[in-house]
Amino acid sequence: MQQDDRLRLEDLLDREIELARSLAATLAAERTSLTGDSPAAVEQNAADKTRTLASIEKLEQERRALCADPLNSELGATSRERWGALMALMAGCRAANEVNGHIINVRQHQVRQLIDIVRGGSPAHTYDNHGKTFAKALRALARA
Repeated sequence: MQQDDRLRLEDLLDREIELARSLAATLAAERTSLTGDSPAAVEQNAADKTRTLASIEKLEQERRALCADPLNSELGATSRERWGALMALMAGCRAANEVNGHIINVRQHQVRQLIDIVRGGSPAHTYDNHGKTFAKALRALARA
């Protein structure tokens, strides 16, 4: 790899690392907002996440184009270190995003259960005095 291309690659990786750190912070803020009571915060964090991912994708395309040249297939030690750091950060982001997705699924399930209770729909599961579950029919709490 030529010196100019190597420096360009290192710069691209540095910028991707910074964006990955920003994404990790955004995912942490998103997790906090998902367990809070501010839909506006959830919306803002989702928008921030989308913008950051788009920026990462743009840099990824530049990096792939640079590395697609057969003359640039050999990475230097510095580039390999940065690549490893980037992959570790992105793995953490992937795990954080999966946790956030799980929180969203749980919240959606809770909302569906609450709507069912209000509508008098499907039975809710409750516990008897021995800790065993049983279905108990509910009557509607409200009628439109």
